[in-house]
Amino acid sequence: MISDDIIKAQLKKTLDKTSFSDLGAKYEGKVRDCYTRDGRRIIVVTDRISAFDVVLGTIPFKGQVLNQIAASWFEATKSLAPNHVLSIPDPTVMVATECQLLPVEFVMRAYLTGVTSTSSGTTTSAACAPSADTSCPKECERTRSSKRRS
Repeated sequence: MISDDIIKAQLKKTLDKTSFSDLGAKYEGKVRDCYTRDGRRIIVVTDRISAFDVVLGTIPFKGQVLNQIAASWFEATKSLAPNHVLSIPDPTVMVATECQLLPVEFVMRAYLTGVTSTSSGTTTSAACAPSADTSCPKECERTRSSKRRS
């Protein structure tokens, strides 16, 4: 756990932008700055935070945390599906193979833990939480059916 003093000291030292022209052509996203050259993409994950397509500011260590979570999942799933990651030379940097875009997007916000009528918790009991197995125990069928009607 990082102490409050360390976080407070970093408030004025967040990474909000990069400028590394030597790395190649730059593309700046909401959170990541990407540089491409010779079939490689260098992704620098900044501390920028955005909501509704607007950058609101920065949060200390956000880029490091986001990049390390992504790196961990890419590492954990590489035996299931090859990925583009070549290396993680810094906590905020990922070096990857430049890939061809597959224009598909999935957005799942608060489905399992949200409070809206579409979240799992409000439409089913814990025993009927969504999974790869779409069957539902008999004791949940009544609950699931009655909630769909309302």
